[in-house]
Amino acid sequence: MKLLKDILYRVSLTATIGDMEVEVKELVFDSRKVSKGTAFVAVKGTQTDGHAFIDAALDLGAACVICEEIPEALREGVTYVKVIDSSRALGIMASNFYENPSEKLKLVAVTGTNGKTSTVTLLYQLFREMGYQVGLLSTVENKINDKVVPATHTTPDALSLQSLLSRMLEEGCTHCFMEASSHAIVQERIAGLHLAGAIFTNISHDHLDYHGSFDAYIKAKKKLFDELPKDAFALVNADDKRGMVMLQNCKGTQQTYALKYPADFKARVLSNTIEGLELDINNRQIWFRMIGEFNAYNLLAVYGTAVLLGEDEEEVLMQLSKVRGAQGRFDRISLHGITAIVDYAHTPDALENVLRTIKGVRTGGEQVITVIGCGGNRDKAKRPIMAKIATQYSDKVILTSDNPRDEEPMAIIKEMEAGVNPVDFKKTIIIEDRREAIKTAGIMAQKGDILLIAGKGHETYQEIKGVKHPFDDRLVVKEMLNLLNKS
Repeated sequence: MKLLKDILYRVSLTATIGDMEVEVKELVFDSRKVSKGTAFVAVKGTQTDGHAFIDAALDLGAACVICEEIPEALREGVTYVKVIDSSRALGIMASNFYENPSEKLKLVAVTGTNGKTSTVTLLYQLFREMGYQVGLLSTVENKINDKVVPATHTTPDALSLQSLLSRMLEEGCTHCFMEASSHAIVQERIAGLHLAGAIFTNISHDHLDYHGSFDAYIKAKKKLFDELPKDAFALVNADDKRGMVMLQNCKGTQQTYALKYPADFKARVLSNTIEGLELDINNRQIWFRMIGEFNAYNLLAVYGTAVLLGEDEEEVLMQLSKVRGAQGRFDRISLHGITAIVDYAHTPDALENVLRTIKGVRTGGEQVITVIGCGGNRDKAKRPIMAKIATQYSDKVILTSDNPRDEEPMAIIKEMEAGVNPVDFKKTIIIEDRREAIKTAGIMAQKGDILLIAGKGHETYQEIKGVKHPFDDRLVVKEMLNLLNKS
């Protein structure tokens, strides 16, 4: 139990009615979870407004209400607190309620269009290799040391986030590495966190359905750096033209990494094959298990972060050479002479990076066959661009379903097809069923060929009309290649 006045520390208040000494046993922003003695925070969400559920929360025994608009009809014995932004208030209150766990951890947040999951996963793996107790918050999974906690969002809601950080502390963690999505930043899910550092990977066309414009998307990412404390570091990709934008008005220690331009942490690709990547990092030559220029950026960001956190450079590079990266990010499966690559690439930039990487490791006349779809209820503008990129870099392309959600799969595919250049129609086919599309790609492939199954990566489901059906690209491609080899 905590006093309301204590969990409101650092929250911007505009009015209070009632007893601020009231005891609070729990914080809740979902009225259905209210019980006697809880504080209900009325958050204005993208689909519902918590203010509409204040009465329901009070009926279930809420002791106090934190809101942006105090109701006209007040109930006796209830404390009302008016705040400027209830979403931000929730984050700060959650931090106070769990006794500010982020202040006792070295917490690093990673933002950007592509590379967030790979970067936080590499950091987690690296620091585990170096003997630390570590937490991970990612799209693929959340971890407390080696214990997996299922992930439902790229960045958890503010209450879940603070609860997870508190559990990490209880289990001895000293570090935590987390993804910070643009949605989470704008929705104030990370309000109340004390960061040791933040990383910017890159920015390209994504989530414009939510943010409305590319400028708003950039500002969402920049907000993370604008709010960094003075004792934190900001590490940005200097090769991305928006990298230096992130540092404008940033109070933290400003650092850069790059492959092309001058930077504090500099690397050069020495060799790039289907087996791995050799880099020169600050005049040290190291071989890594990962593939592609985009992974060179991820590895360099991880190296820079570890050094900025006080680790020995030689030790970091030695341990970093052992790590394997995140599930569903350039996952390579070799069966019966055919190489299949499963990747989460679901933005134009990510897809182009993967296909350019494949092009760079081709050794002869092998075909590249790409299976690609686009998600429903998401940014429609990128659909034709994705198809255009796929056909530009592939010998054959199968346009198929991804997670159609509430849309009709064929409608999505037709919007993708509109981006295919007429000269590339002959190498493009449409197969709505994703399983059949992967099977057909396997039938088309000859020994030595490379299959790219893009868009879903680590996901183990396909979402159709509100239902998540079991579907794992990695398992399906293995099953199909084994089946075709026996037939």
